[in-house]
Amino acid sequence: METAINVKSPWNTAVNPPKYKKSSIYERWLALEDSQAENKTMWYLISMVAQGVFFLPIPAYLIYYYNASSLVLIITMVFFFANIIAGMGGYGIRVLMSIFAFSVFAHVLMLAFYLL
Repeated sequence: METAINVKSPWNTAVNPPKYKKSSIYERWLALEDSQAENKTMWYLISMVAQGVFFLPIPAYLIYYYNASSLVLIITMVFFFANIIAGMGGYGIRVLMSIFAFSVFAHVLMLAFYLL
């Protein structure tokens, strides 16, 4: 007599561990971008607000207080207008998020260069 505890199952019960493929940081970044495809408008708004509130005042601050070169202003404006063109021009989420990430990286690098 078989009970619920010792029922013979027709499937294989051997546990095979899944084989994980080691993914690079770039592959994980692309997977994150692809998972955010339906939130493209939100990412455009986040990037524009961050550019306008946090990154556009950086050149004025660095040039006025730290005698930074005008290259800081040029880099900031290029990223700002690239963000506008990418968001309003209908580019994909990968382009939009990558421009935003490069912009964050460049501005943090500029701040570190002039403040430290």
